[in-house]
Amino acid sequence: MDSSSNLTSLPEERFGEEEQLQHQSKETSSAASSAFSSIPNRPPIQASLQKYSPIGWLGYFDQEDDIHIPDSNDVFHLYKAGSGGPVVFCLHGGGYCGLSFALAASKIKEKARVVAMDLRGHGKSSTENELDLSIETLCDDVVAVLNTMYGDTPPAIVLVGHSMGGSVAIQVAAKKALSSLSGLVVVDVVEGTAMASLIHMQKILSSRMQYFSTIEKAIEWSVRGGSLRNIESARVSIPGTLKYDDSKKCYIYRTQLEETEQHWRGWYEGLSEKFLSCPAPKLLLLAGTDRLDRPLTIGQMQGKFQMVVVRHTGHAIQEDVPDEFASLMLNFISRNRIGPHGIEIPAIRRPSQFQP
Repeated sequence: MDSSSNLTSLPEERFGEEEQLQHQSKETSSAASSAFSSIPNRPPIQASLQKYSPIGWLGYFDQEDDIHIPDSNDVFHLYKAGSGGPVVFCLHGGGYCGLSFALAASKIKEKARVVAMDLRGHGKSSTENELDLSIETLCDDVVAVLNTMYGDTPPAIVLVGHSMGGSVAIQVAAKKALSSLSGLVVVDVVEGTAMASLIHMQKILSSRMQYFSTIEKAIEWSVRGGSLRNIESARVSIPGTLKYDDSKKCYIYRTQLEETEQHWRGWYEGLSEKFLSCPAPKLLLLAGTDRLDRPLTIGQMQGKFQMVVVRHTGHAIQEDVPDEFASLMLNFISRNRIGPHGIEIPAIRRPSQFQP
């Protein structure tokens, strides 16, 4: 199959940003043309390239780092921000990358440290088996990275996971592999909904735009297609989800999710019970109330976790409304008195204070 036939050019913008966001999923380009025919075209190519041009991570994170896992050839890429407080350790969804948390990190770092990891087969991480996205391997990767970073004296860690990364966060917490786990935040993933959607996943993946002539076109596609609603976040995060294919002379997705189907069920089976059983403080962020399954509905009524429905957002809550997401993270940390060394209870004095 000739890949050049897939290098489809998107129609140039015919209306303002506000109108575009309202109509992007409802109007075809021809309908938009007729509906907004009275509005003159913007200068075509240059304006589009500037609007969707990539933005570097440095204005959001403070540094990047590579963690080499001992006795292996696996190297995991991290983005870091902040210098004090507990560590908010962020795990992105399938097909995303650590830069998915960039805009939120620039706010969270004012009161906590942020570490965002590129998972196996994603972003700038490099592993021996890029397609082994089994839940066991992904969990082992996270634990190995944290052990390599902090050794026997880890700081307080708040695990934050979006979508597939949320399942990894829950499973790591369930394994009780982190002695300093002080909080668990799961972003828009629920077992019941996830399991039901798996039968549609291959169709969804195959219907995506597969080839992009430029990074700008990929950013534009993600925003105008509705997968991301925040242009600034897309400009930071989308480049990290792509790689250049020399044979096809175009950009393709870094992660070949369609080749990992054998692992998908393992991400989500038993997730609700494992989430509820985690003893650490828990927060579930959802983009819609219809995503709660029965165990979580009962658990939420029993007050076993905090739940917040973030309206007017898509699946990637941390990218679409990063300021609100950051505020929710910091409120969660404050509400549960999570300090740099764990849960802090002001009324209890340290033993050293009783010594003469």
